Amino acid sequence: MRILWLKSDLLVPLDKGGRLRTWHLLRHLAARHEISYLAFTESGTPASSLRAMKDVADVVEPVTRDDAPKGSWKFAADAAVHLVDPLPYAVGKYRSREYARRVRRLLAERAFDVVVCDFLCPIVNLPRRVPCPTVLFTHNVESEIWRRHAETHTNPLMRMLYRQQYRRMLRFERRSVARFDLVLAVSDADRDTFARLYPGAIHRPVHVIPTGVDATYFTPSGPPSRPDGRSIVFTGSMDWLPNEDAMLFFCREVLPLVRAAEPEATLSIVGRAPTPAVQRLAAEQGVHVTGRVDDVRPYLEDATVFAVPLRIGGGTRLKIFEAMAMGKAVVSTSVGAEGLDVVPDVHVMLADDPRSFADTVVALFRDVERRRQIEQAGRALVIDRYDWSAVAVSLEQALASAVNQPAQDAVHAAWHPLEGR
Repeated sequence: MRILWLKSDLLVPLDKGGRLRTWHLLRHLAARHEISYLAFTESGTPASSLRAMKDVADVVEPVTRDDAPKGSWKFAADAAVHLVDPLPYAVGKYRSREYARRVRRLLAERAFDVVVCDFLCPIVNLPRRVPCPTVLFTHNVESEIWRRHAETHTNPLMRMLYRQQYRRMLRFERRSVARFDLVLAVSDADRDTFARLYPGAIHRPVHVIPTGVDATYFTPSGPPSRPDGRSIVFTGSMDWLPNEDAMLFFCREVLPLVRAAEPEATLSIVGRAPTPAVQRLAAEQGVHVTGRVDDVRPYLEDATVFAVPLRIGGGTRLKIFEAMAMGKAVVSTSVGAEGLDVVPDVHVMLADDPRSFADTVVALFRDVERRRQIEQAGRALVIDRYDWSAVAVSLEQALASAVNQPAQDAVHAAWHPLEGR
């Protein structure tokens, strides 16, 4: 197949869950298919990042675009401009005449078998008509993320803004799934949510591409965690709002309860681009904020417990499978483990309120035998069932099914996202 893959960013560095998922899938597809990859890049992107993309794509087309740093006045000003935009801010900010021009040129120059929009963002630059089947690869149900933001935020003004963005995302997502020949989700839970939110909009059954793990890379290098360990680790992109919310919630409401029972307990927050709010957490006793690291495995190996206190989110958490592959006991909220085929109290421990989350962490600190059972069961599950090579076969089959069925021209022409209505 000739595949045109549209995304908002390059996959290198591999420091975000969405990048990791796409990288591993494309790495396997590239061995058998021809992939052209179009994405935004920041000014000053090193040439090495573009060269690295050649491992997963035959053609790499970069379009320069610079975001203002989150928390800066320029970021706030840009967000304010989008308050009157009928499109959700998370999508509308990616409108680009140059990106749209590149898409049209590639479609005119090459006979592609299928176009894949990776996340919703590239849709705003997709032409009204596309000469081949189109596939939307969703990593979350985006409207659900904004709904949960609106439900959990304590500031009335922010709650109002999040509700506004939720309504706009709900409308945009409904029109998006209706436009594509095939929609891919990363879990049965997301598939069912699409069916509940947008009945009749999706023309073919949503195909589930489960989360995988590179079990060769994520493997323990030594014995299990120390019996007397009292360290907690969280990994993730720390400029993603659900991750920021998780760490603020954990440090304010859970960690004090843990430290009341185990004063030596520590927390490491490991991940790229921590926001100012996350950076300030490092001032608290026993909290370490790393920023971007080249390799998360040493931090995982040092962990006694891997915590996933997410209250907002969708899709599935690669971080959980990576921790399980490293032989770590995971304590997660129900939202954090949503969509993963894991058995509570066997592969992971689930806890949703501060007291039960803290009690579960402390219990795993103290009960080494129980912790070992969780560690062993989790690692066995991901090794046996969730290697990326098997997951990539499912994606390949899904794309082939879209190619082998006639594209729905009427759907392609139904609306144009640049119109915003």
